[in-house]
Amino acid sequence: MRQVIEILRLKHQLQLSVREISRSCGIASSTVNDYLQRAESAQLGWPLPEGFGEPELEQKLFAAPPAKPATPPGRMPPDWLRIHAELRRPNVTLRLLWQEYQQADPVGLKYSRFCELYREWSKTLEPTLRQVHVPGEKLFVDWAGQTVPVTQADGSTHPAAVFVAALGASHRIFAEAFPDQKLSSWITAHVHAYAFYGGVPLLTVPDNTKTGVIQASRYEPILHRTYQEMAEHYGTAILPTRPKKPRDKAKVESAVQVAQYQILAALRDLTFFSLSELNAAIAPRVETLNAQPFQKLEGSRNSWFATLDQPRLKPLPLTPFEVSTWLEASVNIDYHAVVDRHFYSVPYGLIHQRLQVRLTETTVEFFHKSARVAAHARSSQSGRYTTVAEHRPKSHQRFLEWTPTRIIDWAKKIGPNCAKVAAQIIADRPHPEQGFRSCLGIIRLAKTHGDARVETACLRALHFSIVSYRSIESILAQKLDQQPLEPELPLVLPAHDNVRGQAYFA
Repeated sequence: MRQVIEILRLKHQLQLSVREISRSCGIASSTVNDYLQRAESAQLGWPLPEGFGEPELEQKLFAAPPAKPATPPGRMPPDWLRIHAELRRPNVTLRLLWQEYQQADPVGLKYSRFCELYREWSKTLEPTLRQVHVPGEKLFVDWAGQTVPVTQADGSTHPAAVFVAALGASHRIFAEAFPDQKLSSWITAHVHAYAFYGGVPLLTVPDNTKTGVIQASRYEPILHRTYQEMAEHYGTAILPTRPKKPRDKAKVESAVQVAQYQILAALRDLTFFSLSELNAAIAPRVETLNAQPFQKLEGSRNSWFATLDQPRLKPLPLTPFEVSTWLEASVNIDYHAVVDRHFYSVPYGLIHQRLQVRLTETTVEFFHKSARVAAHARSSQSGRYTTVAEHRPKSHQRFLEWTPTRIIDWAKKIGPNCAKVAAQIIADRPHPEQGFRSCLGIIRLAKTHGDARVETACLRALHFSIVSYRSIESILAQKLDQQPLEPELPLVLPAHDNVRGQAYFA
């Protein structure tokens, strides 16, 4: 008020202009002019009346204008509760509601006064119900700050995390306890929440928890890949709140407080020995909470949900989302990648490549440049192999198609002796597969030397018990197959006293 007194002195005693007073007092010309107009309206001059101090001056210059009547005399005020509820319906605006009000009372409130009175009335509501949300648009989700101890078999306790969700329009609350706040619990909580509401909202609004949001950003937050996949599966969009903007999540913050006061606080003296036991105690209290009537509004969370949110939610997908984990794995030279100590095959063309792996409880999927290249049923057998035949090179596929019977039948086309050689080679090996290459090498010799020569060479190898690929190749190279086999000579023993002869054993 000292500046106002000085302004009046400079104006009336020194007759300075507004601009000069502005420069002298260091305030804007518009402010000087406003003070002078107020003084003129209050019929104040200079000097001020005796005993007229700063409090009296402030009261005189800045007294609040008389309050306007809420409604014209003799008129009933609008039904603000009904108007507030109507605003939650799709595409309903204050102007539309005012027009409907004008039709019922043409000489009633003007539009600007109608809006002003509604805003004043809405300030008397609880903060959790003050915001107006489009039905079916947003589901707010977060972890409650308070945990619940669960007693283990050894007597120790483990803190269970409580997930809380609330729909924007009806404020219907969902709560469930989980063993931790890890990604699998976060995703499962969303799946259960959508099932609880029986539908999916357009937007899911989480806090910037590290569980689902890898990097918080006001403009381009980076979501965890599994979280993004879940959103695509349900047809919703993840819209994290802006960092350090608590008003963005006022709805869920209020829901968390309500859940803590009316659910968790009621369980404070109970002891739980399992998570299922804890959730069995939470579920009926959630239902009771949603059925409670509002204190200052008509209806309850359940009734508002049935009227507002439920008709606007999108339907659930045919199957719930399966929680997955993303890993990376390198493809070895044998076109297999190891995941959780088990080897899974991928197309052989991806040898030495780095692949992304999507791991669920039942499946293992491999991705290369965002394209899925292989999928297997998940196995728990460490050190074992799961292989798809089509992932092998063509040569490996043909090799694995060979069997002892097939090799012998193939050798029979050259001749019976070649078939005997093949059968003997396979029989002499500890594992039949070890003899496949030798047999194929002998069969391939027929392309160079002809079937007849290979058949004769096999006969000679059988005769001299030198059955092998190298022996038959040597027989053909030295053309020994073209020589007749030596006749088998009888064994004649020389006469000697120590030779007893056949008669001795008769």
